[in-house]
Amino acid sequence: MKTALVTGITGQDGAYLSQLLLGKGYEVFGVIRRSSHRGVEDHRLRWLGIADKVTLLDGDLADLSSLVRIVKEVRPDEVYNLAAQSFVASSWRQPILTANITAVGVTNILEAIRAEQPEARFYQASSSEMYGLIQEPMQSEATPFYPRSPYAVAKLYGHWITVNYRESFGMHASSGILFNHESPLRGVEFVTRKVTDGVARIKLGLAGELRLGNVDAKRDWGHARDYVKAMWLMLQQDKPDDYVVATGRTTTVRDMCRIAFDHAGLDMERHLVIDPAFYRPAEVDVLLGNPAKAEQKLGWRPETTLEQMIIEMVDADLERLRRTTPG
Repeated sequence: MKTALVTGITGQDGAYLSQLLLGKGYEVFGVIRRSSHRGVEDHRLRWLGIADKVTLLDGDLADLSSLVRIVKEVRPDEVYNLAAQSFVASSWRQPILTANITAVGVTNILEAIRAEQPEARFYQASSSEMYGLIQEPMQSEATPFYPRSPYAVAKLYGHWITVNYRESFGMHASSGILFNHESPLRGVEFVTRKVTDGVARIKLGLAGELRLGNVDAKRDWGHARDYVKAMWLMLQQDKPDDYVVATGRTTTVRDMCRIAFDHAGLDMERHLVIDPAFYRPAEVDVLLGNPAKAEQKLGWRPETTLEQMIIEMVDADLERLRRTTPG
């Protein structure tokens, strides 16, 4: 039985990855920060029905000693670093926290592995946000980076320190440059889930409008359930490497909204409100990934379309709200 250690296990990707690994017979351990909300933060694992099948250990990416202790205790075959301050908008308000967790935290987990389990295979969750002000119409592993937020800058550090440890110490360390990937488990602060939750609330008469910022921004959206398969495939390769994981299709936020409103039988123009308060200080206008390398070397392809994903998310939010709304 292989053993996997997952940081960020209570997030969207951590939950789907844990489900995948358990299905492959892994023993799964997760790093979780101490919180007064213990018992609440594992709701994604419970939603997937796997909360009692993983082992949660107290630790923090900002605390090297806790990571060393955990790696020494678990002796993982594979380590997936999915933990981060991952909300782009918050990174302007909390740039130092973002740097400490999303950037320096990667060095901490790499150091813990190097000290206690150097043969373990390591996955770093890199981000398409690193491309920022895009230098090529379609972004591949060779496209230059131009980060446009503190979050993207921090992710870029995490990406390059992973490459550096691979080249300096011979570690099996790979980065997945994942483009936007969503699901019913996505936090409501992210735009896709904000849209599907908002549409569900309007449909049920709990709200009258959906307020968004730049709806002309274009993103390459896939399903997190598909993307965690690419993470696992990277660590099954003989040699570590970096891969873009994307669908190769870009869609505006406006058109993504239209899919959600149409599925709910609502007129988008009656309910969508553009609010300048939601504009970013520096916007990323277009992201479009080229997944050719992942397709060729990993044999990976996305299985869920944007339309299927948004419909799944709207239906899940309708079900949640009907279940939790009094009356």
